[in-house]
Amino acid sequence: MQFGESVPDNAENQWRYQLDRFVTENKQDLAALAYGLKKEWEDNNDVLGIDLEPEPHFIRCSRQSLEQLNRNVEGKIQEILGIFDNYNAQEEVAMIAINKGQIKLIYYKSDPVPPVCFEEKESDVDNLIEELETTMKAIKWY
Repeated sequence: MQFGESVPDNAENQWRYQLDRFVTENKQDLAALAYGLKKEWEDNNDVLGIDLEPEPHFIRCSRQSLEQLNRNVEGKIQEILGIFDNYNAQEEVAMIAINKGQIKLIYYKSDPVPPVCFEEKESDVDNLIEELETTMKAIKWY
């Protein structure tokens, strides 16, 4: 495991580095979006996702689809499912990112907390999605 800000030298890992930077630079907006969507969705087991193919966009992942994915990969994402089961949406953000047959967990404690981020943003969920997707589309994801 390597720590620090070094840029990966292979394309397979470059997208993860770019995603980490995107999340770091947009933590409060992502917290606002995750909270706003969680409030809108009737099924609170659904998870917000970022799909980078064919171009970056947000998706809604059902619990059933994540469980099926876990079965397809022989239980290798069981820990991720555990995080989704137990995180506190009032304080934390948990999402999944997907790119070229790979996934990455996005998980952090938000400061300020997601409800405050949502209130302070003074924007609706659709505008947040549009703003964040525009930002993601400007990134070279390799």
